Amino acid sequence: MVLSATENHHLSYLETYFRRKKEMKRSVLLKRYAGYGLIAFSLFIFVLTITYYPSHFDDVSKENAFLDRYDYKTFYGKNYYVGTKPPSSASLQESQESRWWESQKSRSHENDPYFASVSAFVRQYGLQKAHILDVGAGLGPLQDIVADYTALELSSELKRFFHKPFVEASATNMPFKDGEFDAIWTINTLEHVPKPEQALSEMRRVLKDQGLLYLQPAWQCRSWAAEGYQARPYSDFDFLGKLIKVSIPLRDSTVYRALYTFPIRLIRLTTSLVMATPTKFQYNLLKPNYELQWQSDSDAVNSMDPYEVMLWFRSRGDDIVSYEGVIDPFFVRTGTLIIRINKRRK
Repeated sequence: MVLSATENHHLSYLETYFRRKKEMKRSVLLKRYAGYGLIAFSLFIFVLTITYYPSHFDDVSKENAFLDRYDYKTFYGKNYYVGTKPPSSASLQESQESRWWESQKSRSHENDPYFASVSAFVRQYGLQKAHILDVGAGLGPLQDIVADYTALELSSELKRFFHKPFVEASATNMPFKDGEFDAIWTINTLEHVPKPEQALSEMRRVLKDQGLLYLQPAWQCRSWAAEGYQARPYSDFDFLGKLIKVSIPLRDSTVYRALYTFPIRLIRLTTSLVMATPTKFQYNLLKPNYELQWQSDSDAVNSMDPYEVMLWFRSRGDDIVSYEGVIDPFFVRTGTLIIRINKRRK
């Protein structure tokens, strides 16, 4: 059957019409599914933001309850440094601990991983003759960086390692007068303090006007560290524990954490700008493990965002020397904050 030219034209027109109609229908479906996907993704971010939002304040955590616990005191004395592995016998454990403590006395402080960076901080800001406080001084690896040095530690067990002044006290209640020190450094300490804002307030109080704070805690400690999910095999856990362990690579990824970190920071920044008053320090409480140190920060009692710390100091008129402007601080992940205290600025 042979079609005329007119019939061919009409047939071509109909084919084009139905093809375009099909394409339009597909486009509408794609836009609809994209809209559903965007809504689902936004809802997912909203849930993550609510879940991880730092909702705790110092008046929520009970510091005295921690300080009065025997395991807390002993852990940050001898056990924290020797380790908490079960001994084969009491006498063997005592002998091993004695040898360990003696070996630390002769250890070169310059081998400490933070010795070089703190020494560079001292040189950069001309602090060689400054009056320095080390909050959470540990075994004293940084005590010889400057001549005028004072160590503050929670346990008197550690005094044997110091030939410089040693003060046994909590970071939240320092026995020093206002404006006593030119600079403070504190490393891997604040995450172990049940009341971190009180510790920040105390450090700010004992620093002089224009004094410097070198602050390097373990930021954003993970909730799963206390039970050692990353260090222990799957066979150690029940079904729920296995699900938690298998989810850690995703939950610990930079992309996943960015999905809730940036919305939280934006909310906190907006709140601080609207309130125009000194901010309240917000963080997440963690349940620490003072029996077994499965992995790093198993004993952490709080999880803090460095951006929250910067907002806290800036709202009080202080300068974040290590992160200037607005953009760089918003994208901070980890590392050291160097803060200049401005007590005369309103």
